[in-house]
Amino acid sequence: MNRRKYIKTIALGTLLPSFSASAFPFGLVGQNKPLEAIQFKSNWHNWPDMKWVGPEYWGNRLQDWRLKDGMAVCSISAENRNLQLLTVQKTEYLSPLKVSLEINLLNKNISPADKGCLGIRLGCKGPFEDYRSAAVFGKGLDIGLNPSGTLLVGNQTFETKLSQIPNNYKLVAEFRPSENKYLLKVLIQDSITDQLIHTQENIAVEGTSVEGNFALLADLMTAKSNTSQPSAGFSNWSISSDNLVSNRDQLYGPICFAQYTLHDKKLKLTAQLAPIEEIKGNSVQLQFKEQGVWKTTTNTKLEHIGRAVNFAVENWTANSDIPYRILVEIPLKNEIHQYTYEGTIAQEPLNKESVSAAVFSCNFHYGFPDNDVYENVAKLDPDIILFLGDQFYEGTGGFGAERDGDLDDLCLDYLRKWMMFGWSYRELFRHKPCAIIPDDHDVYHGNVWGEGGKKADTSDGHGMLAQDSGGYKMPAEWVNMVQFTQTSHLPDPFDPSPVQQNIGVYYTHWNYAGISFAILEDRKFKSAPKHVLPPEAQVRNGWIQNKDFDIKQYRDLDAELLGKRQHDFIDHWTQDWNNGAEIKVVLSQTNFATVATLPKTALNDDVVPSLPIPKKGEYVLGDVPTVDMDSNGWPANERDKAVEAIRKCYAFHIAGDQHLGSFIQYGTDEHGDSGYAFAGPALNNIWPRRFWPEVNSDSHTYENPAYLGDHMDGFGNKLSVHAVGNPFDTGFEPAIVHNRATGYGLVTFNKKERTITTACWPRYADPSSAGNEQFPGWPITIKQKDNYGKKAVAWLPTIKVVDASKPVISVFDNNNQLVYSIRMATNTFAPKVFDKEKYTIVILDVENNRKKTLKNIRAKTVNKQLLQISLV
Repeated sequence: MNRRKYIKTIALGTLLPSFSASAFPFGLVGQNKPLEAIQFKSNWHNWPDMKWVGPEYWGNRLQDWRLKDGMAVCSISAENRNLQLLTVQKTEYLSPLKVSLEINLLNKNISPADKGCLGIRLGCKGPFEDYRSAAVFGKGLDIGLNPSGTLLVGNQTFETKLSQIPNNYKLVAEFRPSENKYLLKVLIQDSITDQLIHTQENIAVEGTSVEGNFALLADLMTAKSNTSQPSAGFSNWSISSDNLVSNRDQLYGPICFAQYTLHDKKLKLTAQLAPIEEIKGNSVQLQFKEQGVWKTTTNTKLEHIGRAVNFAVENWTANSDIPYRILVEIPLKNEIHQYTYEGTIAQEPLNKESVSAAVFSCNFHYGFPDNDVYENVAKLDPDIILFLGDQFYEGTGGFGAERDGDLDDLCLDYLRKWMMFGWSYRELFRHKPCAIIPDDHDVYHGNVWGEGGKKADTSDGHGMLAQDSGGYKMPAEWVNMVQFTQTSHLPDPFDPSPVQQNIGVYYTHWNYAGISFAILEDRKFKSAPKHVLPPEAQVRNGWIQNKDFDIKQYRDLDAELLGKRQHDFIDHWTQDWNNGAEIKVVLSQTNFATVATLPKTALNDDVVPSLPIPKKGEYVLGDVPTVDMDSNGWPANERDKAVEAIRKCYAFHIAGDQHLGSFIQYGTDEHGDSGYAFAGPALNNIWPRRFWPEVNSDSHTYENPAYLGDHMDGFGNKLSVHAVGNPFDTGFEPAIVHNRATGYGLVTFNKKERTITTACWPRYADPSSAGNEQFPGWPITIKQKDNYGKKAVAWLPTIKVVDASKPVISVFDNNNQLVYSIRMATNTFAPKVFDKEKYTIVILDVENNRKKTLKNIRAKTVNKQLLQISLV
């Protein structure tokens, strides 16, 4: 028999921005689906056992729901475990509705004295009118039995003849419209014999109470000794009505999202999948469309504990946009299911004059599923997407973070948060290259001082003491899993040698569209403050508790920041201008300064979430610079070393982490002698930091802030502040999203003019509107040469190259140490230097492998000499 007859192909469609609730009842995202007479029936009996319940469902939590013996099993006995149906929603229209399912009680130790409900949850709604918001946070009308056998319908209880939950029962809920309400009939039957156990009729229910998502509910509050046992198995779930919305575009998985980079003709793409690895014969294919036909380049299977697959394609030479497709094939008991996820490998915009990069970081769930971000960023049409850390927080999605126990459960706990990130933002990078780098919260840390990958001391738990001990709290295999899911699509590491515990590294060079990015790992090699500061500092979670301790007196500590390996990488990268690189940019989790203040009485930033939000234009008094050693402002001597290293190629710096948008210029010996740095604002700000230094604020306004100018941070680092996006009362709702200085950045690199323009947009702003609604001070444009702000002491002769286009010029001092290296914007360049000494000038035509070296060139205070250079 032809096998193809039994192959069912399902395309996982692109999600579009939400439309109005009137056009799409309950704010559904996707195509405009007509109301239908729906007969939904679960298909679990045809699926094999696995640690996932299928693409129609979202489990809260992921690790708590799995398929076993044809049932959706809740593998834990705990509160508010629910399994949301994604593809069917009830509208506001009153119409007959019937929901039924069978429930097998699996935890026989449940006591009638326990509390909870096994049954269904209808009308699930979340904070936003979107099925994804409802799937993660949905509350609604609960219908089922509690452990004592009492029937629960919302806040109402009805006695039955039962003294406890039966081992096997069928729950049927029938809704009949009556004026503007429903009359509900509930039947409890023996699921084996169909014998009626209890009937409850004419229960009045508000019409809106069933509008929204449908879910299964396993909500039990039992003794701690019982929680690890599976609570119940659910099967034969059916829903029927003539006023439902059904949308297969709302499937999520088995392919959740994918991200890619292209570097030096090598394409790397990582596809994030759901937990289907236990299905024998699963197949994961990467396909490209050639002349209208999908062709497979790689065929593999899912094995990684992060449920991700990485593909690498060498010798990528496409000169146009190329559609790609991930195809997953899953053998079921009765047919083969194929699922596809499509995207685009964009043509590298090598010849585009201006290339833009959107900048994101720090993403809690306050705005989930964040439709506004995609809608607004799509209007800016960036060429590159950058996510620079804290793609989620430990509390994302509710339920906290699981830190102990079975390794795979820990992986699934992470995967649920990571899948939420992709659910929100995958449309940003479905068709664009994207760099993603994890930060501390991505590996379940409040702060990370990695100390070369050592194991943290968790003997007293996973809190601040463990963090202060240095290293990683979570198992090394789990840390590698996180890094694989988030960074395996990046270009190959500069030096792939693992650190302690065999934890991998990902710091690397990404050259795209003439922009050369150095991707750093801020945390992995950094020393723990408690290990290098004297005991009298009284370090707690990287904060000094002794008010009399002056950290500025300890600038020259023997401590690590980036570590020797990354400095070796930076030294190599500063002189690597291959593949048409014209502008250099450093990407890291945080910047090399601490742009934040706190009230004078605060010993740490625990107070930040509770600090009052000022009115627009108000200046907050009484703050002082922070000494937060989680930032790259500490250790200060290593901070200076890093700043001096990256300025040698006139690199611009883009960072996340700070939760506060800022645009500053670094200084080491003097203010403004180094490069510029942009720290983007948080997407969803759980920690709304602020910058209110002690200055004369008499003339302060929102548009002309008094805090602009030269400053010293809490560690004595010099910085010049050009713009800060402080929190203020915007008047927009929800306030927890919009009053906390949330937003994103857009950095545009003009390769012809050699300028860098930074925009900083609040979430509430429409970037296509006529008025500039950016945070005060933005947009800001600088020249590439401004990123080495140190003033010239002398000048070398002006170099004019007569037979090369945009060659690279490198200047070395008399100790053969690099002073700087830059690709010339034209064929003429006047090199500045900082001593009246002799220098070596190297002119390199990278594309044609031609070089000229000029030695013993004397610098002069005024130098009018012109050297015409031929590289022939």
